Amino acid sequence: MKGLTDRQQEILDFISDFTRQEGMAPTNSEIAHRFDIKSATAFAHVKALERKGYVTRSSKARSLSVLHADRPKHLSLTLSVPILGRISAGIPLLAEENIERKIQVDPAMLPRGLGGYKLFGLIVQGDSMKDMGIFEGDIVIAKKVEQASIGDIVIAIVEGGETTIKSLYLSDSMQYELRPANKEYRSRYYDYDKLAIQGVVVALQRLY
Repeated sequence: MKGLTDRQQEILDFISDFTRQEGMAPTNSEIAHRFDIKSATAFAHVKALERKGYVTRSSKARSLSVLHADRPKHLSLTLSVPILGRISAGIPLLAEENIERKIQVDPAMLPRGLGGYKLFGLIVQGDSMKDMGIFEGDIVIAKKVEQASIGDIVIAIVEGGETTIKSLYLSDSMQYELRPANKEYRSRYYDYDKLAIQGVVVALQRLY
């Protein structure tokens, strides 16, 4: 079989990971959304993978299948997640200058429903979330979103450019409340325009 370009390999890995997590293949639109490309471009990449013998599909919806027996060895059983050394206001979240390194994560350790989301990790500093089992030095893995639900553990940039990990709530005065999980710390409150949600924590990795 013919070799793949870097982008084709990334799309092949995404198709495999998405199928394993969701129990179905991604659509061209979902592939396009994941890589921030046009649907026609995603379709062309999938056609190239099919032509080179790495995937097969029929005319049915979500019929795309990876030919595992013949696909190249390329960390196919793990997801590569960038670890961000810092997040600064005004700099895109996954900009190259934010990425410190990458780790490999077993998709089986992640919750279902993450297909199509970009994942990133942050190294925890401090003990403000220790009562929820999040300790200094842990790596929290988050899905990149700009909105969250009440009670989610979020990664946010607050006024002044500080990055913080806290549980998200609404106060009686209709401000965002960032609530710690340590009685030694107090909640902090922000007007809606003073806080930017960067992601929702979905998993944790601890190094021993």
